[in-house]
Amino acid sequence: MKKRYLKILILLLILIVFPLFLSTSMGQPPPPPPQDIPIDGGLLALLLAGIGYGGRKIFMEEKKKRQTEK
Repeated sequence: MKKRYLKILILLLILIVFPLFLSTSMGQPPPPPPQDIPIDGGLLALLLAGIGYGGRKIFMEEKKKRQTEK
């Protein structure tokens, strides 16, 4: 009876451990190289809008300061 369990245990260990040695070469391929990000009109428009918004905020603060000084 013990020999039977021992044979089953050895068989299971072989079935579990043996595929681990074979599967080492089965990995994911490397990721593709990064691509350049194009700077197009949309990004330029966003940058200009941010500069305009910041300039307007500064202008309005200066105007508010001048009015409170009078």
